[in-house]
Amino acid sequence: MNRPLETEYAPAFQGYVARVSEDDILPALRSQVDALDLLLDRVTPERETYAYAEGKWSIRELLGHLIDGERVFGYRALCIARGETQNLPGFDENAYMPNSTYASISLEDLLSEFRLVRLSNIAMLRNLDEAAWTRTGTANGAPVSVRALAYIMVGHVRHHMGVLRERYQISAAN
Repeated sequence: MNRPLETEYAPAFQGYVARVSEDDILPALRSQVDALDLLLDRVTPERETYAYAEGKWSIRELLGHLIDGERVFGYRALCIARGETQNLPGFDENAYMPNSTYASISLEDLLSEFRLVRLSNIAMLRNLDEAAWTRTGTANGAPVSVRALAYIMVGHVRHHMGVLRERYQISAAN
């Protein structure tokens, strides 16, 4: 499979797609589950509610955001792969978070949920034919292909893993 063309996703997603150097996206999707586990493994229960600044998400909420994003991107991929022609709704993470309970869910449970959602998305993606991978639909008023969504999923998690390392000072080697 080839990388998505820039015409296959909105410019807002360029930063995520650029974070993905792999051509084979399924192993990249799978390896992130373990990488996220390793990164967050040493976060103590007391630190799970830490936010690096006023108004920023806690570690739990950031992981909850990854879960929400994974669900939304996976749903979009499914719909478009199946030929949906209607514009799929946008995703305002800042509106979603106040309506979630992520702040009160343990990091261990959130990691389990992320793993389940990601593995479900991988199972769906690995069974698509070539035509489905390159099929393009519309989400939030912009064109997006199924393969671009897979790259966006990987890039989105990589972005936030970087935030966890840099802003939350989390390192798998601590």
